[in-house]
Amino acid sequence: MTTFDDREHAFESKFAHDAEMAFKAEARRNKLMGLWVAEILGKTGDEANAYAAEVVKADFEEAGHEDVMRKVMGDLGDRVPEAEIRAKYAELLAVAKGQLLNEV
Repeated sequence: MTTFDDREHAFESKFAHDAEMAFKAEARRNKLMGLWVAEILGKTGDEANAYAAEVVKADFEEAGHEDVMRKVMGDLGDRVPEAEIRAKYAELLAVAKGQLLNEV
């Protein structure tokens, strides 16, 4: 292999790794969001974990995160303002990324 081929392979590997980490971080964020909402809804234990799994699944309905927002905002009703929900969602992405980095 040439140096160019080595570099190309390294960039492709990094791209694949970064994409995988982004997917894992988003899924972890959605789970954390589900657990946060479950707590507000008074769910605990297995019921909270099941709800968090529903939130993770909701992200596969369409591209982007609005499908998750619709789910949690619909379930929360008027208990929490939309701005607070969106702020928590953004905050939890940083938390999820931190958790993934600590696992490595």
